[in-house]
Amino acid sequence: MAVLRKVGIIGIGHVGAHVANAVLSAGLAEELKLCDINEQKVVSECQDLSDTLSFYPHNCVIGNYGTQYEQLADCDVVINAAGDVKTSAKDRDGELFVTTDIARTWISRLFNAGFHGVIITISNPCDVVATEIWHITGCDPRKIIGTGTALDSARLRNAIAKRVNVDQKSIGAYMLGEHGNSQFAYWSNVNIAGKPLAQLAQDNPQRFTLDEDETEQDARRGGYRVYAGKECTEYAIAATAARLTQAVLCDEHYAAACSTLLTGEQGESGNYASLPCIIGANGVEEVLNPTLTEGEQAKFHASCEHIRANIAQLAWWDDECHPTLRS
Repeated sequence: MAVLRKVGIIGIGHVGAHVANAVLSAGLAEELKLCDINEQKVVSECQDLSDTLSFYPHNCVIGNYGTQYEQLADCDVVINAAGDVKTSAKDRDGELFVTTDIARTWISRLFNAGFHGVIITISNPCDVVATEIWHITGCDPRKIIGTGTALDSARLRNAIAKRVNVDQKSIGAYMLGEHGNSQFAYWSNVNIAGKPLAQLAQDNPQRFTLDEDETEQDARRGGYRVYAGKECTEYAIAATAARLTQAVLCDEHYAAACSTLLTGEQGESGNYASLPCIIGANGVEEVLNPTLTEGEQAKFHASCEHIRANIAQLAWWDDECHPTLRS
């Protein structure tokens, strides 16, 4: 008997709706379960997506579950896209209290209903929300994945590609740390077809010598350039979440920078942040702890400090970094 792949999405705003479309366009699920507090929004999105089924790779049962989060317990992957993007117009930290409060409305209900799948969380600040989900559930942290800098890494590859006239899919480049202003480019490992960018710059300086600060800023601020004209970001982050979903559902062992619980990598532990990871059926199967330069290590530590400062606004921490939520 065929095994049906089930995907749930919590939060069907700009991002969640596009995630649904991306999942269906890639033919990743036989059943898609949508949840949102706005009842009519889910009704409308279900209708629109169902009207498009003739053009997707294969059929899919699309269900409106409102706030019945327990009904997502049998999903292989649940994607958290709930939030209020307007509160992050200037800074991703702006959603700190909104998204964590929203997350607390469904996390325990989903896991108490028997959920054993993988959570992919988009909501910002991404690293804090991922850490919060782990804290509340106490589940295997590798089954909670923050999209983290997977999108920022794509933005970095795009920024480099425009400057050197090479297809961005042929560029190996990552942004690491926080999905926020403290993220940084892992310049010491940027390569094109396996050849380090530094060597390419030596061979052809006119083409491959970049203003690294400017290029990195394009990646860091890319989301705000999008927001400036449309007051949301949607396509790229939806594709990011769908790509990670594919890696889980297809057990791909796919390599990507994403937010995962740190357990000593780079001397950090107790919070989520982005490093290169291998993604498969069980979530983060391996963290590829990279060799950073001294300067990159300092940036990673600063990024983790910023994440922990945000977490500290939500919880008290004991000596082992285990939280007690404030009432």
